[in-house]
Amino acid sequence: MNGPQARGPYDDMIGAIPAAADVTYERADIGGVSGFWCRPQTATSDTAILYLHGGAYVLGSAYAYRHFAGQFASRTNTAAFVADYGLAPERPFPAGVNDAQAVHRGLVAQGINKIVLVGDSAGGGLSLVLLALVQADADAGKAGKAPAPLACVVMSPWTDLALTGASHTTRADEDPFLTQSALKASVALYLGAEAATHPHASPLYGKLDGLPPIQMHVGTSEVLLDDTLQFAERAGAACANVSAHVWEGLTMFSRRANWLVSGTRPR
Repeated sequence: MNGPQARGPYDDMIGAIPAAADVTYERADIGGVSGFWCRPQTATSDTAILYLHGGAYVLGSAYAYRHFAGQFASRTNTAAFVADYGLAPERPFPAGVNDAQAVHRGLVAQGINKIVLVGDSAGGGLSLVLLALVQADADAGKAGKAPAPLACVVMSPWTDLALTGASHTTRADEDPFLTQSALKASVALYLGAEAATHPHASPLYGKLDGLPPIQMHVGTSEVLLDDTLQFAERAGAACANVSAHVWEGLTMFSRRANWLVSGTRPR
């Protein structure tokens, strides 16, 4: 996880997740943003998952994540679109936020009004940012506003790019994939001179009341553990409908494998 040079190995690791047997995959553009549709054979046409992938805003691709998102599509019988939002350093903040908004609007323009946001790591944080932005537009009664997503499901979300959570230190020896130095480097590439506490970069510092239901998943051995717990605490205090599920002894990638392959459940 040490910058753009890790894109190939990262995609190889994520791409090793098996494809769901009943899902077809096709490249498409939604709202001017490329990505992949993951379509179960009997999915309905007015409902979709918008999947925003992980990779610290520097790594990851829709192609690599298509089978992972396809597992969600298969198990919910809901088509999923994985978006290739802009990555740093080529397209730094707020390109990813703008792309996520464009895809959401594009889905609605196609008549897809029932949308659930799903994301992991940076994509989890971006999903929470998008959720708040769409809800804010709806609350403000903006003309032509898109309906708010039905819900948001995030795994190991990166909610605080200021890296204030104690787990960055207390879980450093348990998490083999993420280090504070690598995350700091990603923040520098993504944000440049922008403040790490900007609510469109770090949803922990955004407006959290009145949001649609949020389900969060994190492992006890992850450096991003506190990113989930702090967000859940603040969102709960703001009367948001949020639940946090903690997976005992697992890191980001081992937890994904257990959940999708063996069916292990969180505690």
